[in-house]
Amino acid sequence: MTYSVAVSGASGYAGGEILRILAAHPDIEIRTVTAHANAGQPLVAHQPHLRGLAHLTLQDTTPEVLAGHDIVFLALPHGQSGQYTEALGEVPLVIDAGADHRLTSPQAWEAFYGGAFHEPWAYGVPELPVAGGAQRRNLVGATRIAAPGCNASTVSLSLAPGVAAGVIDPGDIVTVLAVGPSGAGKSLKTHLLGSEILGSANPYAVGGTHRHIPEIRQALAAARASQNRSDVAEFGPDSATQDGSSDAANVTDAGIRISFTPVIVPMARGILATSTAPIAPGATDADIRDAWEQAYAGETFVQLLPAGQVPRTADVLGANTALLGLAIDRAANRVVVVAAVDNLVKGTAGAAVQSMNIALGLPEATALSTNGVAP
Repeated sequence: MTYSVAVSGASGYAGGEILRILAAHPDIEIRTVTAHANAGQPLVAHQPHLRGLAHLTLQDTTPEVLAGHDIVFLALPHGQSGQYTEALGEVPLVIDAGADHRLTSPQAWEAFYGGAFHEPWAYGVPELPVAGGAQRRNLVGATRIAAPGCNASTVSLSLAPGVAAGVIDPGDIVTVLAVGPSGAGKSLKTHLLGSEILGSANPYAVGGTHRHIPEIRQALAAARASQNRSDVAEFGPDSATQDGSSDAANVTDAGIRISFTPVIVPMARGILATSTAPIAPGATDADIRDAWEQAYAGETFVQLLPAGQVPRTADVLGANTALLGLAIDRAANRVVVVAAVDNLVKGTAGAAVQSMNIALGLPEATALSTNGVAP
């Protein structure tokens, strides 16, 4: 079966990356691409690398244009997807690459985003440990999927195995991320100009203000809930609704505290996240290593490197792969996890397509590669 697809926000970075991946998908027909200010222009005027899609013209982003497809991807700025989702009720599968349907807490949404709160959808991080296994099981047959925030999924995948196994204390997490400016989107912003970032490292959203913090706490709460099946994980199978979302009433992120500091560095793509947390009392080095090995055993797109190795962002450029390096600092009594992802692939578009494959019952790795680009 061939599925017809519409991609909104197709002139932006996330929309362009979704299109790049889908162009190689044997079961997908990219029928419609939309934009706002760029409507009426050829797609290749804004995505000149997508030569195989040169026949497409950007249309207006309206519910009428997006309707009538099998799958709709919404690659819009935060706060803009929700206005379309109710009008797309007849579309079999909708995947939001923005934040509008990620959070389960209206209070967290109001504190970090503001504006109208929209219902949470199935969270598009298949490998994330949750009650009953991995989040993958909650994506099977889902009709509404929220692709993750790139920083959020990177940190969550880094630490969730240790939280789920009880070998780290989630009450004192510290994470510092080197991130490429493409994660901020394609709109012109003075602080992201080449003259501003070349030769410089620039911290931002310092002091607990970054919007991905509640998403990380939410994901780690789901991992912690897997220690006790009577505490239903917010992405857990027993609470899943028809669209793959879930009831978070019995889950709390209390006691999960994170100091989160992102730093823009002069690389177009990539995230290198260094996350640390205290070692739980009684946890041995073998217990700690085993937690991550068991969580990601057999996973194609989340890979734990051998002891003593740490990843580089260059190792995942263009790949739908998260590489993790695990170290145990007994002198500081902390576990250290270094994670590298391509923010536009595994961090956003790749996660969205991977989740789409699972929802449709297609081979999970279709059109996705573990191989990066070098040099």
